[in-house]
Amino acid sequence: MNNQSPHKELILSARDICVAFGDHVVLDHLDLSVYRGEILGFVGASGTGKSVLMRSILKLLPRQKGIVKIFDKDYDDITEAERLAIDMRMGVLFQHGALFSSLTVKENIQVPMREYLNLPQDIMDELARVKIDMVGLAKNAADKYPSELSGGMIKRAALARALALDPDIVFLDEPTSGLDPIGAAEFDELIAKLRDTLGLTVYMVTHDLDSLFSVCDRIAVLGEKKVLVEGNIDMMLAFDDEWVQSYFKGKRARTISR
Repeated sequence: MNNQSPHKELILSARDICVAFGDHVVLDHLDLSVYRGEILGFVGASGTGKSVLMRSILKLLPRQKGIVKIFDKDYDDITEAERLAIDMRMGVLFQHGALFSSLTVKENIQVPMREYLNLPQDIMDELARVKIDMVGLAKNAADKYPSELSGGMIKRAALARALALDPDIVFLDEPTSGLDPIGAAEFDELIAKLRDTLGLTVYMVTHDLDSLFSVCDRIAVLGEKKVLVEGNIDMMLAFDDEWVQSYFKGKRARTISR
Protein backbone atom coordinates (compact mmCIF):
# COMPACT_ATOMS: atom_id res chain seq x y z
CA MET A 1 0.00 0.00 0.00
CA ASN A 2 1.34 3.41 -1.00
CA ASN A 3 0.59 6.31 1.36
CA GLN A 4 3.55 8.40 0.37
CA SER A 5 3.03 12.12 -0.08
CA PRO A 6 5.04 14.12 -2.62
CA HIS A 7 4.96 17.03 -0.18
CA LYS A 8 6.88 15.17 2.54
CA GLU A 9 10.66 14.96 2.66
CA LEU A 10 11.87 11.39 2.52
CA ILE A 11 14.46 10.79 5.25
CA LEU A 12 14.80 7.01 4.97
CA SER A 13 14.03 4.78 2.01
CA ALA A 14 14.42 1.00 2.16
CA ARG A 15 13.72 -0.74 -1.12
CA ASP A 16 13.65 -4.42 -2.09
CA ILE A 17 15.27 -5.47 1.21
CA CYS A 18 16.07 -9.16 1.53
CA VAL A 19 17.63 -10.63 4.67
CA ALA A 20 18.21 -14.32 5.34
CA PHE A 21 20.14 -16.41 7.83
CA GLY A 22 21.20 -19.49 5.93
CA ASP A 23 18.05 -20.95 4.39
CA HIS A 24 15.78 -18.98 6.72
CA VAL A 25 14.42 -15.93 4.89
CA VAL A 26 13.38 -13.17 7.31
CA LEU A 27 12.69 -10.25 4.97
CA ASP A 28 11.76 -10.74 1.32
CA HIS A 29 11.67 -7.73 -1.04
CA LEU A 30 10.51 -5.35 1.67
CA ASP A 31 9.88 -1.64 1.02
CA LEU A 32 9.58 1.07 3.68
CA SER A 33 9.69 4.87 3.77
CA VAL A 34 10.16 7.27 6.70
CA TYR A 35 9.42 10.99 6.35
CA ARG A 36 10.89 14.01 8.11
CA GLY A 37 9.30 14.90 11.42
CA GLU A 38 7.08 11.84 11.77
CA ILE A 39 6.95 9.19 14.46
CA LEU A 40 6.67 5.90 12.60
CA GLY A 41 5.59 2.89 14.61
CA PHE A 42 6.90 -0.37 13.15
CA VAL A 43 4.93 -3.35 14.40
CA GLY A 44 4.56 -7.05 13.72
CA ALA A 45 4.23 -10.41 15.41
CA SER A 46 7.13 -11.63 17.52
CA GLY A 47 9.89 -13.11 15.41
CA THR A 48 8.81 -11.52 12.14
CA GLY A 49 12.00 -9.46 11.81
CA LYS A 50 11.25 -5.97 13.11
CA SER A 51 14.58 -5.59 14.87
CA VAL A 52 16.33 -7.42 12.02
CA LEU A 53 15.17 -4.73 9.60
CA MET A 54 16.34 -1.93 11.88
CA ARG A 55 19.74 -3.53 12.32
CA SER A 56 20.01 -4.20 8.60
CA ILE A 57 19.23 -0.56 7.83
CA LEU A 58 21.98 0.47 10.26
CA LYS A 59 24.42 -2.01 8.65
CA LEU A 60 24.67 -4.01 11.85
CA LEU A 61 23.36 -7.07 10.00
CA PRO A 62 24.13 -8.03 6.39
CA ARG A 63 21.38 -8.09 3.78
CA GLN A 64 21.41 -10.14 0.60
CA LYS A 65 19.62 -7.55 -1.52
CA GLY A 66 18.15 -4.08 -1.42
CA ILE A 67 19.01 -0.41 -1.25
CA VAL A 68 18.86 1.82 1.81
CA LYS A 69 18.93 5.56 1.24
CA ILE A 70 19.32 7.89 4.21
CA PHE A 71 19.10 11.65 3.62
CA ASP A 72 18.92 10.79 -0.09
CA LYS A 73 22.30 9.02 0.02
CA ASP A 74 22.80 5.36 -0.83
CA TYR A 75 24.13 4.11 2.52
CA ASP A 76 26.06 1.32 0.77
CA ASP A 77 27.61 3.45 -1.94
CA ILE A 78 29.14 6.51 -0.27
CA THR A 79 32.59 7.58 0.85
CA GLU A 80 33.80 6.98 4.39
CA ALA A 81 33.53 10.71 5.08
CA GLU A 82 29.91 10.74 3.86
CA ARG A 83 29.10 7.71 5.99
CA LEU A 84 30.53 9.34 9.09
CA ALA A 85 28.50 12.47 8.40
CA ILE A 86 25.32 10.40 8.08
CA ASP A 87 26.10 8.32 11.17
CA MET A 88 26.38 11.53 13.20
CA ARG A 89 22.85 12.46 12.15
CA MET A 90 21.41 9.19 13.48
CA GLY A 91 20.81 8.10 17.07
CA VAL A 92 19.95 4.59 18.24
CA LEU A 93 18.26 3.29 21.38
CA PHE A 94 18.67 -0.48 21.48
CA GLN A 95 16.26 -2.77 23.27
CA HIS A 96 16.98 -2.87 27.03
CA GLY A 97 19.15 0.24 26.66
CA ALA A 98 22.45 -1.53 25.97
CA LEU A 99 24.35 0.81 28.27
CA PHE A 100 27.98 0.00 29.05
CA SER A 101 27.85 -1.39 32.58
CA SER A 102 31.34 -0.18 33.49
CA LEU A 103 30.58 3.43 32.55
CA THR A 104 28.50 6.01 34.37
CA VAL A 105 25.48 7.59 32.73
CA LYS A 106 27.56 10.64 31.86
CA GLU A 107 30.32 8.49 30.38
CA ASN A 108 27.79 6.46 28.37
CA ILE A 109 26.36 9.63 26.87
CA GLN A 110 29.85 10.77 25.97
CA VAL A 111 30.70 7.59 24.01
CA PRO A 112 29.38 8.97 20.67
CA MET A 113 31.10 12.29 21.37
CA ARG A 114 34.43 10.54 21.84
CA GLU A 115 33.88 8.43 18.72
CA TYR A 116 32.95 11.23 16.34
CA LEU A 117 34.10 14.52 17.85
CA ASN A 118 37.24 15.99 19.34
CA LEU A 119 35.98 18.02 22.28
CA PRO A 120 37.53 19.08 25.61
CA GLN A 121 36.33 17.11 28.62
CA ASP A 122 34.59 20.09 30.20
CA ILE A 123 32.54 20.66 27.04
CA MET A 124 31.54 16.99 26.91
CA ASP A 125 30.56 17.13 30.58
CA GLU A 126 28.33 20.14 29.92
CA LEU A 127 26.76 18.50 26.86
CA ALA A 128 26.08 15.34 28.86
CA ARG A 129 24.37 17.41 31.56
CA VAL A 130 22.17 19.04 28.90
CA LYS A 131 21.13 15.64 27.52
CA ILE A 132 20.44 14.28 31.00
CA ASP A 133 18.13 17.19 31.69
CA MET A 134 16.56 16.87 28.24
CA VAL A 135 15.34 13.32 28.93
CA GLY A 136 14.05 14.13 32.40
CA LEU A 137 16.71 12.48 34.55
CA ALA A 138 17.86 14.04 37.81
CA LYS A 139 21.26 15.74 37.75
CA ASN A 140 22.72 13.20 40.17
CA ALA A 141 22.03 10.43 37.65
CA ALA A 142 25.14 11.56 35.76
CA ASP A 143 27.52 9.72 38.07
CA LYS A 144 25.42 6.60 38.57
CA TYR A 145 26.18 3.27 36.94
CA PRO A 146 23.52 1.31 35.01
CA SER A 147 23.24 -1.19 37.88
CA GLU A 148 22.04 1.67 40.09
CA LEU A 149 19.24 2.71 37.75
CA SER A 150 15.63 1.62 37.45
CA GLY A 151 14.32 0.28 34.15
CA GLY A 152 12.79 3.63 33.28
CA MET A 153 15.99 5.48 34.12
CA ILE A 154 17.99 3.09 31.92
CA LYS A 155 15.69 3.84 28.97
CA ARG A 156 16.07 7.59 29.52
CA ALA A 157 19.83 7.34 29.87
CA ALA A 158 20.01 5.31 26.66
CA LEU A 159 17.84 7.91 24.94
CA ALA A 160 20.17 10.65 26.16
CA ARG A 161 23.07 8.76 24.57
CA ALA A 162 21.07 8.43 21.32
CA LEU A 163 20.62 12.21 21.35
CA ALA A 164 24.26 12.95 22.17
CA LEU A 165 25.13 14.27 18.69
CA ASP A 166 21.83 16.10 18.07
CA PRO A 167 20.64 13.63 15.42
CA ASP A 168 17.96 14.22 12.78
CA ILE A 169 16.53 10.71 13.10
CA VAL A 170 16.43 8.33 16.07
CA PHE A 171 15.85 4.58 15.90
CA LEU A 172 14.10 3.17 18.96
CA ASP A 173 13.91 -0.59 19.48
CA GLU A 174 11.06 -1.48 21.86
CA PRO A 175 11.57 1.69 23.95
CA THR A 176 8.70 1.01 26.37
CA SER A 177 9.24 -2.74 26.85
CA GLY A 178 9.68 -3.66 30.50
CA LEU A 179 8.16 -0.40 31.73
CA ASP A 180 5.00 -0.18 33.81
CA PRO A 181 2.02 1.60 32.17
CA ILE A 182 2.77 4.93 33.85
CA GLY A 183 6.45 4.80 32.93
CA ALA A 184 5.61 3.77 29.36
CA ALA A 185 3.13 6.63 28.97
CA GLU A 186 5.68 9.12 30.33
CA PHE A 187 8.28 7.82 27.88
CA ASP A 188 5.83 8.18 24.99
CA GLU A 189 5.15 11.77 26.06
CA LEU A 190 8.89 12.42 26.18
CA ILE A 191 9.37 11.08 22.65
CA ALA A 192 6.55 13.26 21.33
CA LYS A 193 7.92 16.32 23.13
CA LEU A 194 11.42 15.77 21.77
CA ARG A 195 10.05 15.29 18.26
CA ASP A 196 8.15 18.57 18.51
CA THR A 197 10.92 20.61 20.14
CA LEU A 198 13.92 19.21 18.27
CA GLY A 199 12.28 18.41 14.95
CA LEU A 200 13.27 14.77 15.24
CA THR A 201 12.19 11.98 12.95
CA VAL A 202 11.46 8.81 14.94
CA TYR A 203 11.57 5.21 13.73
CA MET A 204 10.12 3.15 16.57
CA VAL A 205 9.95 -0.64 16.68
CA THR A 206 7.26 -1.45 19.22
CA HIS A 207 4.65 -3.89 20.49
CA ASP A 208 3.00 -1.22 22.62
CA LEU A 209 -0.55 -0.51 21.46
CA ASP A 210 -0.71 2.60 23.63
CA SER A 211 2.33 4.02 21.83
CA LEU A 212 0.80 3.25 18.45
CA PHE A 213 -2.48 4.94 19.33
CA SER A 214 -1.10 7.90 21.26
CA VAL A 215 2.11 9.14 19.62
CA CYS A 216 2.64 7.50 16.23
CA ASP A 217 1.75 9.55 13.17
CA ARG A 218 1.99 6.53 10.93
CA ILE A 219 2.25 2.77 11.43
CA ALA A 220 3.84 0.08 9.27
CA VAL A 221 2.93 -3.57 9.86
CA LEU A 222 5.45 -6.30 9.11
CA GLY A 223 4.06 -9.65 8.04
CA GLU A 224 4.77 -12.34 5.46
CA LYS A 225 8.37 -11.00 5.34
CA LYS A 226 7.36 -7.55 4.04
CA VAL A 227 5.31 -4.49 4.95
CA LEU A 228 1.65 -5.53 4.74
CA VAL A 229 0.15 -2.11 5.30
CA GLU A 230 1.24 1.38 6.30
CA GLY A 231 -0.81 4.39 7.31
CA ASN A 232 -2.71 5.83 10.27
CA ILE A 233 -4.74 3.98 12.89
CA ASP A 234 -7.93 4.15 10.83
CA MET A 235 -6.16 2.41 7.97
CA MET A 236 -4.96 -0.31 10.34
CA LEU A 237 -8.50 -0.86 11.63
CA ALA A 238 -9.86 -1.10 8.08
CA PHE A 239 -7.15 -3.40 6.68
CA ASP A 240 -8.48 -6.85 5.85
CA ASP A 241 -5.90 -9.14 7.45
CA GLU A 242 -6.56 -11.57 10.29
CA TRP A 243 -3.44 -10.70 12.32
CA VAL A 244 -3.82 -6.94 11.83
CA GLN A 245 -7.49 -7.08 12.84
CA SER A 246 -6.70 -9.22 15.88
CA TYR A 247 -3.88 -6.92 16.94
CA PHE A 248 -5.68 -3.62 16.59
CA LYS A 249 -9.20 -4.78 17.49
CA GLY A 250 -8.46 -7.52 20.01
CA LYS A 251 -9.38 -7.61 23.68
CA ARG A 252 -6.47 -5.42 24.73
CA ALA A 253 -7.10 -2.90 21.95
CA ARG A 254 -10.73 -2.34 22.92
CA THR A 255 -9.65 -0.76 26.19
CA ILE A 256 -7.74 1.97 24.36
CA SER A 257 -9.60 5.19 23.70
CA ARG A 258 -8.59 7.20 20.70
